[in-house]
Amino acid sequence: MDTKILVLEDYISTGKLSETDREKLKEAAAVIKNGGLAAFPTETVYGLGGNALMKDAAKKIYAAKGRPSDNPLIVHISDLKDLKGIVRDIPEAAGLLSERFWPGPMTMIFNKSEAIPYETTGGLDTVAVRFPSDPVASLLISYAKVPIAAPSANLSGRPSTTSAEHCIEDLSGRVDMIVDGGSCRIGLESTIIDVTGREPVLLRPGAVTKEMLESVLKMEVIEDAAIKGPLKGGIRPKAPGMKYRHYAPKAPMVLVAPKAAGHTAYVADKILEILRERQPEFKKIAVLCSEECLKELKEKADGETDRADIRLTGSRSDTAGIARGLFKHLREFDEDKADFIIAEGYPEDELGLAVMNRLKKAAAWQLIYV
Repeated sequence: MDTKILVLEDYISTGKLSETDREKLKEAAAVIKNGGLAAFPTETVYGLGGNALMKDAAKKIYAAKGRPSDNPLIVHISDLKDLKGIVRDIPEAAGLLSERFWPGPMTMIFNKSEAIPYETTGGLDTVAVRFPSDPVASLLISYAKVPIAAPSANLSGRPSTTSAEHCIEDLSGRVDMIVDGGSCRIGLESTIIDVTGREPVLLRPGAVTKEMLESVLKMEVIEDAAIKGPLKGGIRPKAPGMKYRHYAPKAPMVLVAPKAAGHTAYVADKILEILRERQPEFKKIAVLCSEECLKELKEKADGETDRADIRLTGSRSDTAGIARGLFKHLREFDEDKADFIIAEGYPEDELGLAVMNRLKKAAAWQLIYV
């Protein structure tokens, strides 16, 4: 399959969609509406879009990604009016959350209507729905005139894509079209919250944090066990990324995290210890850490860090910046052929919960607390 690349040159350079850009989006929308696949940017990560109402489109998405078909897809809309046609009911909690966080980086789980095929929902009677705020995504969906099923635009298990370059790397020859709209603003997938039960359940943390959800709902939001540990066998995932190894670089990876906010200094000690132990075994060790951690490493190391490929996430105080560059760094380790990765972990509050959720899965739950 030849994959056509549509570059939104005016949008990338000015932040505004020109008439030329809009014509390109109409072309991509027609591909999706008619059963084809097109990758496109959102404010979170790039999505791989197909017609959410077509069984065959969902099957094509699973095949293009190499994704297990019991891993549900997120359905994207561009108008709140579109919600009524794809869900059976809209709980009170969903109304409150949509009023505050839509359009934006939040996905909600609803009971699905008959319009959504089981192929789109991974065989579940529920459907995950998101109303993105990104202008490219929003316009594309409105042009398609159908809800768009769009998981992250990457091969299953690999780090999600936050640029068209990485989409092309994973999906060229597998999909009809890739829309290049520049880099994604947030860099982590959307928050997913289940509003079908009596208690709201957080299934995947993201930029809309647990604390933000609770402030709107005026009640506790339960964290699903899959956020902090692997989902047990035999359980069908209710949202993307819950069950299978996800966000992973090719090299084995270990995560070193503080037990408490005051323990960050211990992280550098442990990273240095692992680095010393593993350097005889691996030719190219990579370290992913904050500016503060690197400073601590250099103060304590005796040249050991000189032989490591060190990538900086930014300051520990800038969790949003850490989130935005995370998948880019993980992909760069593959490009540089790192054969072992040591990553710094962070306190699991606010956006840190989402960052740690992705890091844990990237490390296949190989985690050391200090």
